[in-house]
Amino acid sequence: QVQLQESGPGLLKPSQTLSLTCSVSGGSITTTRSSWTWIRQPPGKGLEWMGVIGYRGDTFYGPSLKSRTSISRDTSKNQFTLQLNSVTPEDTAVYYCAREYPQHSGDMDYWGKGTLVTVSS
Repeated sequence: QVQLQESGPGLLKPSQTLSLTCSVSGGSITTTRSSWTWIRQPPGKGLEWMGVIGYRGDTFYGPSLKSRTSISRDTSKNQFTLQLNSVTPEDTAVYYCAREYPQHSGDMDYWGKGTLVTVSS
């Protein structure tokens, strides 16, 4: 059973950088054909796909956030990390990490519980 756990600050001020880590257990982020995604859900809105890092380390980002988003990984710790620069109150959301398997399928078979990030001055 693959388990994912998000961690990071719950409160940020505008213009700061959000950094969230997803720790994975029960499976490897280098498993062939796997991808590891970040998805968020603002209050009262739908899910927004932010980006993904594949098992080879390749990354893809959603067009609306591409200029502010970076996803990286630490294979020795079996973790992947989201960075979102220059946050605004509109970035307030529950942030989820999830596994997509197989790659490019749109099938998220394992999810973290999510972590609420609030951006407020």
